[in-house]
Amino acid sequence: MVGHIVWDWNGTLLDDGDVVYRASCELFQARGLPPVTLSQYRAAYTRPISEFYRRLWGMSFSDTELEAMNDGFHEAYQRALRDAPLATGAAEVLSGWRALGGTQSLLSMFRHDRLLPLVSSHGIASEFVRIDGLLGAGGGQKQVHLEKHLAALGLTGPEVLLVGDSLDDAAAATAVGAACVLYNGGAHERSALEATGLPVVDHLADCSVGPVPRDIFL
Repeated sequence: MVGHIVWDWNGTLLDDGDVVYRASCELFQARGLPPVTLSQYRAAYTRPISEFYRRLWGMSFSDTELEAMNDGFHEAYQRALRDAPLATGAAEVLSGWRALGGTQSLLSMFRHDRLLPLVSSHGIASEFVRIDGLLGAGGGQKQVHLEKHLAALGLTGPEVLLVGDSLDDAAAATAVGAACVLYNGGAHERSALEATGLPVVDHLADCSVGPVPRDIFL
């Protein structure tokens, strides 16, 4: 039985799709890489980020280059972040799940030291029993971070529902045996999310009503 939701942050609870794209374009321009349209970005997006770059340009980068590019992206993203609001209905969905007696946590690939004050600034930090952001090098896949997150909570995959916006969220949830709902608010095309066979919603409120089977939440 699922009594706990693990929420993704970027592209799920935080409506930052435009900010991510603009920060990426700033990084690409700074490194002299070819420009990328939004449709090209969404069609190619995947994790690990090294594979995303290979899809975009057919190029491979060294670990040192990838680390520098990751740092550059985060710096550009941080500068533009003030423009990113919470996703429509996010606060209401969080408080509604708490009111039903469920627990929830936040797991993000955004850097931990920047994540905590950002979540607090939106007034929703108290909704979560645990908040984990990225520690160490970025650009990798989410599975190992989800495993650590669940271990810290004392939960197993079948006890939780993961709500995220990416194929990486889907893969991480599948790997640990968790239920998963994909929110169409991030970098992927909706068709790519649908191809996973998992429930895909266009509004966060639909994570507990509508196309998602209600017994997932019971």
